[in-house]
Amino acid sequence: MTATTLHRPTHRDALYLLEEAFGDGRMVTLFGRCTVDYDGRATSSLGPGDRLVVCKPDGTILVHTDEKRKPVNWQPPGCTHRASVRDGHLRVRSERSTPTERLDVAFERIDQVTAYEVTDRSDLRLQGSEEDLRRRILDDPALVEEGFVPQATERETAAGPVDVFGEDAAGRPVVVELKRRRVGPSAAGQLQRYVEAVDEEFPDEGVRGVLVAPSVTDRARELLAERGLSFVAVEPVADEGDDESGDGDSVAKAEGDGGDDGADAGRDDGPDAGDDAADESDDAADDTAE
Repeated sequence: MTATTLHRPTHRDALYLLEEAFGDGRMVTLFGRCTVDYDGRATSSLGPGDRLVVCKPDGTILVHTDEKRKPVNWQPPGCTHRASVRDGHLRVRSERSTPTERLDVAFERIDQVTAYEVTDRSDLRLQGSEEDLRRRILDDPALVEEGFVPQATERETAAGPVDVFGEDAAGRPVVVELKRRRVGPSAAGQLQRYVEAVDEEFPDEGVRGVLVAPSVTDRARELLAERGLSFVAVEPVADEGDDESGDGDSVAKAEGDGGDDGADAGRDDGPDAGDDAADESDDAADDTAE
């Protein structure tokens, strides 16, 4: 990758670099004091402020402040970038015709502008997906419990497809619900519905339910216990150094084995208090996506 950077350039020098970069299909970042005006399906304006602007060769433009992850304004791929100097400002315009939209960024001061010649041919691989977790369970069923034998995936029931269906060491049917991240109470309710549906098919066989996820909230743990369901902590992707020999002790802790669920909480390192509402929302999003 090659990059050209100008520090505190004049408006005219910055313009020359932008025109060359836009023409060559390079990615550009600008940082400085600017205003932002949008006109299209709605209208909006941002007064003077220090902001980072990213112009991508596919037509995307992003305007960032020093807060949060989302841009305060943006245009999607397919737009056209143009630059000019007028009325004492360096102006960057991004526009498209369908629908008609225009984003104007006017810099009164440019602290830095960089043009990058980027090469990126790698495809993004989603790590830690539900499919990764399913594959781990099928490759090493002892992660659920010793003696567990998977028999089917996506097994249809009256309540919907069960992620993994199998038998325990005693021959009892086991419904395994997989979640790729920390979950709240709704996951317990979902698992219970699957267990009840399978129990109608095997009314005298003591159908069991096991929730497999990196961690659960305190309320979810309580509901699982109240309903006679189990929880096993398993990460979707094995960490470096995890013991994959089959005993599963380094990567899975079943309820009641003395393991500290906080150590398995993934991204959520804090206590469970106040988490349930957010996890309920995440559960719903996961159910839709998965």
